[in-house]
Amino acid sequence: MFKHILVPLDGSALAESVLPVAASLAERFQAAITLFHVIEQNAPEAVHADRHLTNAEEAGRYLQAVAHLHFARAKVDWHVHTAEVKDVASSIAAHADELKTDLIILCTHGRSGVRAVLFGSIAQRVIARGGNPILVQRPDASPMPGPFAFHKVMLPLDDESIHDEVFPYAKRLAKTYQAEIAMLTVIPTFGTLAGEQAAVSSLLPGTTAALLDIKEQAAREHLQIHLDELQAAGYAASAGVARGDPASEVVSAAERWKADLMLLATHRKAGLDAFWAGSVAPDIARKTTVPLFLLPLT
Repeated sequence: MFKHILVPLDGSALAESVLPVAASLAERFQAAITLFHVIEQNAPEAVHADRHLTNAEEAGRYLQAVAHLHFARAKVDWHVHTAEVKDVASSIAAHADELKTDLIILCTHGRSGVRAVLFGSIAQRVIARGGNPILVQRPDASPMPGPFAFHKVMLPLDDESIHDEVFPYAKRLAKTYQAEIAMLTVIPTFGTLAGEQAAVSSLLPGTTAALLDIKEQAAREHLQIHLDELQAAGYAASAGVARGDPASEVVSAAERWKADLMLLATHRKAGLDAFWAGSVAPDIARKTTVPLFLLPLT
């Protein structure tokens, strides 16, 4: 599934928090790793209390040291983009295409703000360009004891199946790590509807409540189909339906279920408005500490 993984690093200890994940995936999938650093124009002297790498030769030595320390069991290379750039996110996206990588692993931090960097730049550009899934991890996520592994992969699914494209990735990850697949669909309550739906519900409260109940029943049937298929194929799997605010319910379930990876599909059309503006995914990302696997859809 993964043959070539790109890991951008800025020299900080926070950015290095993704290295156990990258090393584990590289070993399990026999994937090559490319460690990558961009020389930033007008870079600060320090990043997250660590001295910022602003010299190409120094950055090369740093990446080489990281490669030898963390990737003894993987094929690893390193690359420094020596020409100074203003937009680090664009450079990462461009190199992901140039190097033909099929996964980018990022730490969610940045001096211009965690979410501004993640959702305003890197993820939007990479996903909008069309190919690469992104695995993002917050540096404050609780470390696992012992060697890194995924034990429970969570799939938030909507009731119309538009996110079912994540299943091949979920099944391969679950099989590789012997992990459980935990599925969840959230149906809003009358009081948690927003925007146009809320306006319609105020005019037709009885009809809206009945439609939401129908959606809940349809979601249960949809999940049961997936559950039966997964269990028949030998996967450990579970499923649930919740009612309430979608983002809050997903984050709460991830905590209760002790999920250690969440897979979300994202839309690339119309400047990603469907995902970044109309979806609950940004709210989930703001609230959860669970690593996120973002899969671009057409």
